[in-house]
Amino acid sequence: MSRKPRIAVIMDENTSVDGTRYDTSKAYFTAIHRAGGLPFGIPYLADLVGPVVEEFDGFVSVGGRINFPEAWYVEGDRSQYQPSDRLAVEQALMEGFLARNKPVLGICNGMQMLGCLHGCRMVSDVHASWPGALNHDERNAVHAVKVRNGTRLAGILDTEAFDVNTFHREALVTVSDRVVAAAHGPDGVFEAIEVPEHSFAVGLQWHPERFGPDENHPGTRVFDAFVAAARG
Repeated sequence: MSRKPRIAVIMDENTSVDGTRYDTSKAYFTAIHRAGGLPFGIPYLADLVGPVVEEFDGFVSVGGRINFPEAWYVEGDRSQYQPSDRLAVEQALMEGFLARNKPVLGICNGMQMLGCLHGCRMVSDVHASWPGALNHDERNAVHAVKVRNGTRLAGILDTEAFDVNTFHREALVTVSDRVVAAAHGPDGVFEAIEVPEHSFAVGLQWHPERFGPDENHPGTRVFDAFVAAARG
């Protein structure tokens, strides 16, 4: 029996309150485990970065609301969120896994970081900044996404369109030539990206972990593909 890949999952925190507690949905761990991986939550301790990058097989950057560098935003914009110790540790982890060509899956906050580390830029409020944008910051809302033909994501999902949840205020609004926009919402907002120079570097603006145990939902296949890539 082959060894199950060990997946590092950066913890989220309760930044909306006082930032004193790690606060991460169990659904991330359930989804990774269902796909055949062994998930481990990683706290914000800088001296863990080296061992984690060296010893783990893949990295998941989960959703969250933290203060990103101003340089990651379009001119004149900046984060509306609170600073967090998460930023430095998460960025070091993501860069370390990518440098070793180990799989990275960025979800929501993680997609934005993945994109901005490769030259994309974002806004702090997509509903206010993107002409005709839906209100994407609604926990129980859903909308359609269209997957771009010929992308890695299209091969993973095996569908051209499906419905996703939406729970984000920030979003990427420009994509660099190092990044492929793999899916869009009905309003044109970027919903998924890929970074072709890496073996597996995929970002999703929606939350695939929230689809639950429904293995028939196309979104759950992202975890299958990610864990398979981590297995090597």
